Amino acid sequence: MISDSNKNVVAMRPASEERSEPARSLVLSVENLSVAFGALHVVSGVSFELHEGETLAIVGESGSGKSVTSLAMLGLHGAKAKVDGTIVFRHGDRSLNIAVQPESVLRDLRGREMSMIFQEPMTSLNPVLRIGEQLAEVLHNHGKVSTTDARERALAMLRTVGISNPEQRLRAYPHELSGGMRQRVMIAMALMKSPRILVADEPTTALDVTIQAQILDLLRTLQRQMKMGIIFITHDLGVVAEIADQVAVMYSGRIVEQGPVEAILKAPRHPYTRALMDSVPHVGADGERVPLTSISGSIPNLAKPPAGCRFHPRCPYAVAGRCDQDEPALEAIDPRRRVRCVRWNELSLSREEI
Repeated sequence: MISDSNKNVVAMRPASEERSEPARSLVLSVENLSVAFGALHVVSGVSFELHEGETLAIVGESGSGKSVTSLAMLGLHGAKAKVDGTIVFRHGDRSLNIAVQPESVLRDLRGREMSMIFQEPMTSLNPVLRIGEQLAEVLHNHGKVSTTDARERALAMLRTVGISNPEQRLRAYPHELSGGMRQRVMIAMALMKSPRILVADEPTTALDVTIQAQILDLLRTLQRQMKMGIIFITHDLGVVAEIADQVAVMYSGRIVEQGPVEAILKAPRHPYTRALMDSVPHVGADGERVPLTSISGSIPNLAKPPAGCRFHPRCPYAVAGRCDQDEPALEAIDPRRRVRCVRWNELSLSREEI
């Protein structure tokens, strides 16, 4: 049974945005990725694939490992981090394991083949450089380009992302732009070299809902034009419903459920996914707002994680002697879906039962 909240979440995607399934080439393959800072393992055993023109959303609470995973995609995890597993970027017959490349190779890859939109544009943009200088820098970092050509490309990208009076904006400093404009500048900067993969780390978090909708629509439009693969990091399942094709739900450094977005939002198999859905504001069948349901407790300390399923101390379905023993594997429940729960085939995760 699909609860009212499920209907609301799924309905957030425009009806015109039906997902077709053309053959898509694989652009990124992540296998058994783990990231540790000393003895602290913040990401463990993460695997997923990204295809051309596809959007993969990585979802979870703050501290679940989403951002560290996204930074590892571009080799931005920092010198003190230890990375295991493979992150294979593919372009035609070329395959490159990002996890073992030197900084010189990664520097050439970033911006040209893979780009990132960071979470807060006000802190990501340089406050003492004009917008035009920051956009042009992307081109100068990847080969010789004239000042005139760099300016023309910057103007073209500002027009592409919907910024009015682009000539004036090129001369502006970040603090002279609104939050929505700064986010559009970040998108323009990320797309200056038409990358194959775009990593967007909560790019709409600090924006009001109207600007958020505009940014999501812009990303969908640019994705269709450029055939980019997008990795979209968020905690908001409403955003996931609107933009994603595939979703990976992370908890305490591990993926606990993954698969096609419509299937997971209509019939979640992991209690944590269901709990995240219940935290999305929605209205019931009678049109009345339904009170939000919070998830009790907090994400466990990664230095001393609980035995068994890491979610069991907060899970209303946990069974003593079962869920607190061995950690469950990420089990395939059909060819396209996986879940990390020993009780997934016993539970009916409708709202009425939670």
